[in-house]
Amino acid sequence: MGQGTGRVRRLRATRAFGAAGRGRLHVAGLTLPCALGPAGVRHGKREGDGATPAGRYRLLFGYFRADRTQRPNAALPLVAVRARDGWCDDPAHRLYNRPARLPLSASAETMRREDRLYDVVIVTDHNQRPRVRGRGSAIFFHIAREGFTPTQGCVAISPDAMRRLLPRLARSAEIVIE
Repeated sequence: MGQGTGRVRRLRATRAFGAAGRGRLHVAGLTLPCALGPAGVRHGKREGDGATPAGRYRLLFGYFRADRTQRPNAALPLVAVRARDGWCDDPAHRLYNRPARLPLSASAETMRREDRLYDVVIVTDHNQRPRVRGRGSAIFFHIAREGFTPTQGCVAISPDAMRRLLPRLARSAEIVIE
């Protein structure tokens, strides 16, 4: 991630030319491939639209899989994900776009996934305060699938890039999605 001791405060994700679900993450003078939602980047995000929401979002905290990786070195708060950790994505539920304990009577994402996408996952403040039902939930910064296939609206990078980037992120880091 380059030289120097300064912490990275801003990441910028942009759509790659000609491919709505592919992008570029610009950070500390580098450009890295990233995956975006299959509908590309969009203002006016709606739940389930497959778009990555345009805007500026703080990186709040993260989860990591302690059974698969050591605690990453990071200024952002990170907690080990537990088997019953989830994230509610049902706009009608009181926990919409909030952490939830599984099983939940409503639709929810499983944070302890079988694939490796959430081995390290950072929560953004997209649609947090104020939280508007139906405006999108679970917009995370996480590990990409092999080949950078599209996410459901998140920004995702390679495991190696995440491992190298996390120690450089400032506690006050934000991601700008354009």
